[in-house]
Amino acid sequence: MRKALIVGVNDYNFSPLKACIPDANRMYNILSKDFDETPNFSCKKIVSSDVTIDISFLKESIIDLFSTDCDVALFYFSGHGSEPDKIHKACLVTQDATALNQGVELEFLMQIANDSRAKQVIIILDCCFSGAAGNIAFLKNLSVLREGVSILTSSHESQVSFEDPKGGIFTNIIIEALEGGAADTIGLVTVAGIYSFADKLLGPWDQRPIFKANISKMLHLRRCKPFISLEILRKLPKYFPDADHVFPLDPTYEPEAEPKGHLNEEIFNELQKLNRVSLLIPLDEEHMYFAAINSKACALTPLGKYYWTLAKENKL
Repeated sequence: MRKALIVGVNDYNFSPLKACIPDANRMYNILSKDFDETPNFSCKKIVSSDVTIDISFLKESIIDLFSTDCDVALFYFSGHGSEPDKIHKACLVTQDATALNQGVELEFLMQIANDSRAKQVIIILDCCFSGAAGNIAFLKNLSVLREGVSILTSSHESQVSFEDPKGGIFTNIIIEALEGGAADTIGLVTVAGIYSFADKLLGPWDQRPIFKANISKMLHLRRCKPFISLEILRKLPKYFPDADHVFPLDPTYEPEAEPKGHLNEEIFNELQKLNRVSLLIPLDEEHMYFAAINSKACALTPLGKYYWTLAKENKL
């Protein structure tokens, strides 16, 4: 069972925001289903246009998310964040915030998440100063980040997070990543993949995302359309008896060469698909076409050898 609590707060009496509710709606839509409409996360969305999100309500919702035994519990928040100082702790700012009590403290969120019965916990925060949730000094109060917890935040603990007309800068990147920008060859998007995607898009002078995790297994957040079918990937050990095998080619593999209609043409079609996703390369030629015409060969790339191993061990 995969559960997600998605929170968006626009309606503050002070400094109202515009992007947080649309961001929550987009996250709800993208996480609810995989690319093929298969159910993914069972999502609960709370937004300030529907309900008042005060400290008590947000705390109760967080406790409810993390209180049950499930495979994955994901928490997403888009709204204001407060900067920690000598008096105040970093908070997810709620609609009833005051100068002395600004919202739900990140320390509370992380403690509840750390104590969760969920096998995997993922926290994604798109708010100012959210990087405090991954700060070592902050986490020392929890002793350690327990195994299975991942934190992805939009900015460093001392940085603000920005919006543009499309939405929050960070959430825009997450949506693009979940749509396939951070997908691996077989279409899986992980939280580490999202961080890598965001890290490359945000320059050194922009807000910097923070990623902290204590995980022994990388969980996927969404399945996107694979770049190549699993059926073809599972044939890798058939075409390559070992990972370093050199596959010989000749003109019978190329459909435009004589004799046409050879059975090797079907094999070559699949080899070309493997080449297009950088799993194999022609040897001594730039293109697969010339490798076949000139009776050269092809071989697996390091990435191809990785998927060869997975196929050989029946892990695909």
